Amino acid sequence: MRRIITGLAVTALFTSYLAAADAPKGRTPNDIVDAAPVAEWTRIAASDLVVMDLAPDEKGRARRAVIQLIPAPFSQGWVGNIRKFVAARWFDGIAVVRVQDNYVVQWGDPDGETPGKAKALPAGMQTVPQRDYVRPVDQGLLHAFKQLNDGEADRTVLSPTNPDAYLRNGFTLLYHGWPIATDGQNAWPLHCYGMVGVGRNLSPDTGTGAELYTVIGQAPRQLDRNIALVGRVISGMEHLSSLPRGTGPLGFYKTAEERTPIISVRTGDQVSDLPAYEYLSTESASFTAYADKRANRKDDFYITPAGGVDVCNVPVPIREVKR
Repeated sequence: MRRIITGLAVTALFTSYLAAADAPKGRTPNDIVDAAPVAEWTRIAASDLVVMDLAPDEKGRARRAVIQLIPAPFSQGWVGNIRKFVAARWFDGIAVVRVQDNYVVQWGDPDGETPGKAKALPAGMQTVPQRDYVRPVDQGLLHAFKQLNDGEADRTVLSPTNPDAYLRNGFTLLYHGWPIATDGQNAWPLHCYGMVGVGRNLSPDTGTGAELYTVIGQAPRQLDRNIALVGRVISGMEHLSSLPRGTGPLGFYKTAEERTPIISVRTGDQVSDLPAYEYLSTESASFTAYADKRANRKDDFYITPAGGVDVCNVPVPIREVKR
């Protein structure tokens, strides 16, 4: 049976497997991740990483953020555009233009809305239709949805007990390493902390990828299916989330001096000193135990297990490894 983890709420599965995992002392989620066998970790291809080097901080320390691009079938029109931007080195020299507290950090061309001053886009940009905010479910996700909808579960499946506030007829889950929602017909990625989206103007504009943002606050799930999500920050999030908040409307910076310049943006296979990255497979037994612990901790710190956890509060473990 395919292993899946639902997002809004997970029930405690008091099996001998998990009981053994708790003896003689309650393990923490990190304990489970640290003990996960090598075979349960999945390598992220360097070509699927985007490495963004910001200007050094006030003490001269380097600041690098690493973004993993979302895989097919989601948002591939926008992902293709972003690859073209990176190949053309278009992102070099732009800046972080907006930091809104408990919401997003956004970067792009500061003159992007000014005719005659905006940076010319690379050739071959795709105009992606709004319908691509969602994608038809594949067979694996369809099987997962049917399992949950029929109430089928064994120790590797954690079932929902409450409806998702943003999805009345369906489920949220972590699937192949990504937070996803499905109604059984379509599926779409979710605006969790650290996810990267495409800035746009009013509908029907869908953005090209010239403006990007990452979530730095409580998950703004109301944006799901309204804006394209193209990836997630897997390293260096602290360099974005700690930036000074903008003082203008919506957190935009009022002056050029307030902005943080972006020195360069490259794909991971173009950066010689970049470590390799792996994520803990969300289809693994260790991830199932880890997710259960996120919902039902009872160890030296926790007193009362919550009995449930939101999908965005089950971050997929990611680690650095030697190439």
